[in-house]
Amino acid sequence: MNRFVNIGFSNLINSDRVLAVLSPDTLPCKRLIAESRETKKLIDCSFGRKTRAVIALDNGIVVLCGLSTDTISGRLNGKEEAGGL
Repeated sequence: MNRFVNIGFSNLINSDRVLAVLSPDTLPCKRLIAESRETKKLIDCSFGRKTRAVIALDNGIVVLCGLSTDTISGRLNGKEEAGGL
């Protein structure tokens, strides 16, 4: 059964497809974002805010998110936080 997780601003992702939740500050992650943008496999769900988490999905799509990696991982593990967007 699919379980959808809120990644902020009323956006949801299928938790079964998440491979990794990454910090956007590392050089390998910046390369991943650039490659995904070039191949049209990037979804920007940050709504113009600073990207605080990068979510890699099993189908090669990369999702940019305005919530922190800790918040996203907590939601994926079933620990919903009250202060999220």
